[in-house]
This record gives sequence, structure tokens and C-alpha cells, in this order.
Amino acid sequence: MFKYLSGILGLDVGIDLGTANIVVYVRNEGIVISEPSTVAMRKLPRGGGMEIIAVGRDAKAMIGKTPAGVEAIWPLQDGVIANFDMTEELIRYCLRRANGSKSFMAHPRVVIAVPAEVTEVEKKAVIDATLGAGASEAYVVAEPLAAAIGVGLPISEARGSMIIDIGGGTSEVSVISLGDIVVPSSVRAAGKEMDNAIIAMLRQRYALFIGEITAEEVKNTIGSALPMSPELEMAVKGRDLSDGLPKIDTVSSIEVREALEPIFMRIEDMLKVALEKTPPELAKDIVDQGIVLTGGVALLKGFAERLSRAVNTPVVVAEDPLFSVAMGVGKVLDNLAAMKRVLTSVERGAR
Repeated sequence: MFKYLSGILGLDVGIDLGTANIVVYVRNEGIVISEPSTVAMRKLPRGGGMEIIAVGRDAKAMIGKTPAGVEAIWPLQDGVIANFDMTEELIRYCLRRANGSKSFMAHPRVVIAVPAEVTEVEKKAVIDATLGAGASEAYVVAEPLAAAIGVGLPISEARGSMIIDIGGGTSEVSVISLGDIVVPSSVRAAGKEMDNAIIAMLRQRYALFIGEITAEEVKNTIGSALPMSPELEMAVKGRDLSDGLPKIDTVSSIEVREALEPIFMRIEDMLKVALEKTPPELAKDIVDQGIVLTGGVALLKGFAERLSRAVNTPVVVAEDPLFSVAMGVGKVLDNLAAMKRVLTSVERGAR
């Protein structure tokens, strides 16, 4: 009955379940939600249970500002579930909003994107959380495949396509041909680790303690992968570690770039390893076609150019890198029967 309702009401939902952001696509409607993957909860006085008080953007605004007994967390770490219950609540929130005015009885089919190299146990956790949140069917697709579909790469052809997806928790590169990943490679270092590197640099160099939201703002405002002309500066506010008082320091893009350098090098090494493992005929196709860069970090100044120099191959930023995976999941939903070959795991159930 639930599957029948899902079919007639078009309640097919695609989710890009990222460490930093969650993007939701509804078939025939497009992207309907783009929110931080954050949940705020309050500890109940009796029984030790937890009460959800905010999800998404509202919860992110609480990070570092909560009173005792209230906590704002990222339930996903490095692209996988770190807190099962809170991830289930996050997915439930998205499905409820995606449902809108449709019948509450219609439990949707859901396609959810996960990193390509997660374990079977981690995939099972995502499926269980999705079914527990109210889905009638849950499918899992590898993020690089979804991103490649989303940006329009010819993945079904006998031609090599390479895509780099750098989000909040993981950096992934995949060589794709004939509808599947031929060469996968990933490192669990991406946007979040960059934020932590900025926090550590300011702590060490200026004795200035800042939170992760401020670090993300610094990264997005003056962060760069290559020298700029002119270099940028930014006033950063935080707490002085020496006396605990509020403090403002001026930080340059050069300092931020130096802090991020080890992470840039790890991503470059990941890309080089993948190219070294790529069969020569596919490598030829990649040189001809270039490499597509997607994910939130793709917007970092000079990053695509730096990667291009590192591997002597053109690297282009996807047209809308924040939504490439979600758009790919949407295309899978639009042709679910034909696209089941790209799904890495399937589980069905009624809730």
C-alpha cells in the first residue's frame, strides 16, 4: 500500500547526506531543501532522554552558543554516521519538509548518496536510519557516481571520466567508465579539517580562540589555494587565550593558505594516486575531457587551477558544485528502473 501511494503521489526523494550540508531533491519538484547537517538537542530532566529543539540552519546558529543542557552537533563525521539517532532525526526532518502538503500516509522511496568507499556496515546504518525516519524504500548510491550524473558526464559510455568531489568530511576522486567506478580513491580530509586547521593556526600564532563557524567564514572569505594579487586580510574576532577577554586580530590570506597547505597536499596526492592506477586508455580520455571538480570546497579561490598544475590536466569547476550530487540523485530518481545498476545497495521495507 505504501509503495502504491509513493508511486501515484510521486513521493520519490533524493538526499545528499553530507557531513556539512544536507540537500534534498523531490522528483518533479527539484531541490527543495539545502540546510546544514546540524541538530540541536536538549537533555530532559527526567529519564536522561534527549529532546530535539532545532534542525538545520537554526541548529547551526546555536553552535558554540548553547547553555548548559543544550548541545548542537553534526551527527555525521567524515561522511558517515557518528550519531545514529540524531541522523535519523535529521532525515525525518527532511522527509517531513519534502512531504509538504502531501498525504502523511505516503512514505517516500528515498535514494541517498554516501561516499564510495564506505563499508557495508556504514551503508547499512544509512539505510536503517532512512527507513527509521519514515521511508518505504531506501537505496544507496555512491556520491562520485551521483555527482558525475549530476554534472552530465557520459558515465555509461566506454570512455573515461574523472570527478573530484570535496565536501565537508571527505575528498573523493573516481574514474568512471561503462556506468561504474573503475578507480576510486578518497581521504577523510576536506572542508571540516580545513576549518580545524584555521582554528589551530590562530590559536598558535595569535593566542586567539575561535569557533568552527568563524573558521568557516575565514576560509570562505580569504582562503585560497594559490597566491593572490592582491592578498586579502580579514579582522577575526574571538577570545584571547592569555586573559580570556574578547580580542580582534587581522589575519591575512597568506597565513590561511599556509595553514591549509598540508590538506591541499593530501588531496593532490590522492588525485595523483588515482591517476597512477588508471588504465592508459582511460587516462587518455581524461586528458582529452579534463577533470570535473565539485563539492563545496570547489569554490575555494584558485583550487581548481592548483589541482590542474599538480597533474598537468585541465580541471574545471562544475556549474553548481554544491548541488551536483543532489542533481545526480534526482536524475537517478527520474529513471529509477533504468538506473538501478548504479545503486550500490538496496533495501526495502514498510514503515
